[in-house]
Amino acid sequence: MTTFTESILAPLGHGVVRAPAEATVLVIDDDPAMRDILATVAQQHGFGLQFAEDGAEGLRLAEQSDVDLILLDLSLPGMPGLDVCRRLRGAGVEVPIIILSASTDTVDVVVALEIGADDYIAKPFEVRELAARVNAKLRRQRTTQSQVRPGRLKFPGLIVDIGRHEVLRDGESVNLTPTEFDLLALLSASPGRVISRSEMIQKVWGQGADLDLRSVDAHVYRLRRKIEPTGPRPTYIHAVPGIGYRFERRGLNERLSRSVTGSDETGLAS
Repeated sequence: MTTFTESILAPLGHGVVRAPAEATVLVIDDDPAMRDILATVAQQHGFGLQFAEDGAEGLRLAEQSDVDLILLDLSLPGMPGLDVCRRLRGAGVEVPIIILSASTDTVDVVVALEIGADDYIAKPFEVRELAARVNAKLRRQRTTQSQVRPGRLKFPGLIVDIGRHEVLRDGESVNLTPTEFDLLALLSASPGRVISRSEMIQKVWGQGADLDLRSVDAHVYRLRRKIEPTGPRPTYIHAVPGIGYRFERRGLNERLSRSVTGSDETGLAS
């Protein structure tokens, strides 16, 4: 019998990750003049912009939007840019981050690069230089995305590599049973779609399998214990009462907050 993971490799093909026709840049900066300059650059070079005026808003947009690059100011109200960068990288957000800062202090530059920034541009800057660096990073991002292996599904903090039958959580390998892996592959291959327990039985255990619906819940519970970050609510696999389950990335800010505060809450929502 063909396993579910084998059956989805062909339709996934090289379309697992596609570079957007028009790249989107998230600008986290509270300076209106800077935003006007960047809007002009974006118009001239053909990429879209999203704006956030503080770090918290930037984190939210990075979680909820598909962005290709982040321009991040260091001096932000509420949360310094270095903290924003550190928390984004800690949550598995891998898009290029370019720091824009009035500071030319070597320490700031070194720290920014060490915590995960890809580039550092001091203000004031030449607009042509900024455009060149942004375009270079976007080209590299597209190239990297086009080289992603078929069947490799990437989410913040979690990678499901169907071709290699491997799961990584925060860079660490997760040991799943074949059934648990097939359940995760089924759910993560269609993020946002509600999958019924009956469909899960049909596609994971096979047509005509004699399996109680509650047994599906038990398998999902064990799977969650292995892949979900510690916390009171699930981040990836969400129950839909009376129907089944939905895979959807959620709770980036909550997860980041727990990592910063060192919360040791345990438990798993149903």
